[in-house]
Amino acid sequence: MLGALSPEYLLDCLDELVAIPGLSGGETPVQEAVAGRMREIGLGTDVWEIDFETLRRHPAYTAEIERDSGLGVVGSVGRGDGPTLILNGHVDVVEAGEPDRWTSPPFEARVRGGRVYGRGTCDMKGGLCCALAVARAIADAGVDLQGTLQLQSVIGEEDGGAGTLATLVRGHTGQGAIVLEPTGLAIGPAHGGALGFRVTVPGLAAHGAFREEGVSPIEPFGRLVAALRELEVERNRDVSDPLFAEDALPFALAIGRVRSGIWASTVPESLQFEGRLGFPPGEAPEDARRAFEAALSSASAHDPWLARNPPVVEWSGAQFGAARTDPASEVVRTLEAAFGEVTQTVPQVRGMRYGSDMRLLVAVGGIPTVHFGPGDVRDAHRPDENVVIEELVTAARVVAVAALRFCGVAGG
Repeated sequence: MLGALSPEYLLDCLDELVAIPGLSGGETPVQEAVAGRMREIGLGTDVWEIDFETLRRHPAYTAEIERDSGLGVVGSVGRGDGPTLILNGHVDVVEAGEPDRWTSPPFEARVRGGRVYGRGTCDMKGGLCCALAVARAIADAGVDLQGTLQLQSVIGEEDGGAGTLATLVRGHTGQGAIVLEPTGLAIGPAHGGALGFRVTVPGLAAHGAFREEGVSPIEPFGRLVAALRELEVERNRDVSDPLFAEDALPFALAIGRVRSGIWASTVPESLQFEGRLGFPPGEAPEDARRAFEAALSSASAHDPWLARNPPVVEWSGAQFGAARTDPASEVVRTLEAAFGEVTQTVPQVRGMRYGSDMRLLVAVGGIPTVHFGPGDVRDAHRPDENVVIEELVTAARVVAVAALRFCGVAGG
């Protein structure tokens, strides 16, 4: 069957999907393209308009972008008389940022030096195209799967996972799942959580010529950042989970946005900073939030102004839970065996530092789930995002073998 797996088809698919931006909140055109590909392959395809009004009432719903519309897309192949393996991938991408920082247009897939460049090539249209290439190879080779291979193309992963949640609510489930996020071909049975926060630091406005009569929140902000850095060090010391033990900073605390001031010659009346707090599988999100708030409170107590006017913490935007699947579970062992068969090497098995839709498949769907996909996540969310072509092909081949083993072949 691997002979039917076409690298040319995979790259053609990636070229098409990169050209349709699929920015968060505007994913419908790229979902329509994926559905078209599924139908061309001959997959049984379910395409539906997501009912966001109802979905927002689900206890697992979280989002930074409130959508009124969006498509769910699922394709499947197989008899359905055996286990179902899910291949999950998201079509939404983050903003491209400043175009001048890219060496080629962000929404054009460009090949050079054995890599494909463009927004979404790594995170994670590349992985989704691997899934489509696998499904096409199964169909072209006439493989009769005993179970079912299910492709879930989802929206909203970057800002909370609404698409995967909607897909589970729709009733699409299975006995195992592979989330095709970029892992550099490592196998990831666990990932950390990420809690979005917004902190407002109060100040006292004044004309810049009378600076001493105001209180700037900018200087206290520096002290708060120092306290949060100490918290980050403390929370990443002596990590006990072996899946994260080799990572120097598995549960990072990052500040990604800072806003302050209304006028250059005015002492700001407030400062806001936003970011994400990482936390490990096994820690309750409430405990992570309490530790963060306690660190800010302690730092504020030593500042005369902040002691009387403490910062206000809001847990805003996406709230990604952590997740862990037993490394001895069937989906992990099947993927490990497939990797060994295809590459003749032993895979690296480790935890992933980023949050993903794996948490929903595990916590809401009760599905043993693992990360595996092409690309280095360090190349995502930045200019010149890219993926190595050889990794795309290897990932597709490994997933194809894993699908045959997990689902079974009729008469085989």
